[in-house]
Amino acid sequence: MSKRIGKGLVVNRATLVTEEAWNAELDAKHEQLMEWLKRQKLAGILLRRHENIAWLTGGAVEECVCTAVETAVASVLVTSEGKRYYMTTENEAPRAHNEEFDALDFEPVLFPWYADETAEAAVRLSGGPVGSDTPGPGLTPVNIFPLRASLSETEIARYRWLGSETAAATVEALHQVEPGLSEYDLEAITAAGLLRRGIRPSVALYAVDDRILQYKHAVPRGNRLKLYGMLNLCARKWGLVVSITRFIHFGALPVVLAARFQAAANVNAALLDATRVGATSAALFSVAQAAYVKEGFAGEERLHHQGGPTGYGEREWVATPEGKETVVDNQAFAWNPSIRGGKTEDTVLVQNGRVEYLTATPELPVIEGKANGTTYTAAGVLVR
Repeated sequence: MSKRIGKGLVVNRATLVTEEAWNAELDAKHEQLMEWLKRQKLAGILLRRHENIAWLTGGAVEECVCTAVETAVASVLVTSEGKRYYMTTENEAPRAHNEEFDALDFEPVLFPWYADETAEAAVRLSGGPVGSDTPGPGLTPVNIFPLRASLSETEIARYRWLGSETAAATVEALHQVEPGLSEYDLEAITAAGLLRRGIRPSVALYAVDDRILQYKHAVPRGNRLKLYGMLNLCARKWGLVVSITRFIHFGALPVVLAARFQAAANVNAALLDATRVGATSAALFSVAQAAYVKEGFAGEERLHHQGGPTGYGEREWVATPEGKETVVDNQAFAWNPSIRGGKTEDTVLVQNGRVEYLTATPELPVIEGKANGTTYTAAGVLVR
């Protein structure tokens, strides 16, 4: 095994991934990329997107300076001969070396901040055609999602930590919610708990009262909470993403709304039960469609996407009527069925035919949904 990284992953003084295990993950990904380059007849691959750099480096590199852009302030190049480089500007180089690449086996390629020479350097160093996950002169566009779809055990270890900590931050925030707070307050409370843990929010959907019923993607707009509040978010660390949605209601939960949550939990159960290796995007869409009909809400699937696999993207793909993508083993999913104000959303891992909840919140109310004789849980509404 090659020496890809010279450290283990330590979080809060506890070793999450040993140096040996981290090296095994990175070495396996390198070999996987070598085989892929051979099949694609490419001399190298240039990765500039955050999620792909994080995938290749096992989450060791998170070169994200501006959250609003898809590309990092550094790029990585792997050639078909096995050489590995990182490319960045001279002003970014000291931090990139000290805090990102120092323990990794990448050689630096630097250029002035005013002269982006990444594409030219990639072609020169590879000595032949270069694939790239972003457009560029002389580069061949490629998509490496299939390489990162199935998660390794070390990725799963990081994912479990991220899911648990994001869930804990969400529960903490939910207990701080009070009538009179604005949707911006809900966002700020939740983000603060995540950021204290070193987790970066990536999607912020916070709404109150009627806006929850009106909009599927209710970005915060400042309305003040009267009775009903929603925390709906995605969060990132090590390149991985978790999704979670939780609700709070002050006073008795209306019977109609409670029924919608139960129906959404039943749709969620149907989707989880059908999320098995080899299942297609189209087949999963049909499962959701049939489940909504069974619950008395035919056509609800047309009002919003139902979710799909996650991992290094908030959704790597979503279930669609004609979708040909398929489920693989060791893959993370975030289904998000919703019915007019009632919704369920968690991040789960599908592994060896089992569904493991990564964002479980057992301290909150739980709803049970059933599919083919199996019970699947979903979060209920916290009533205060």
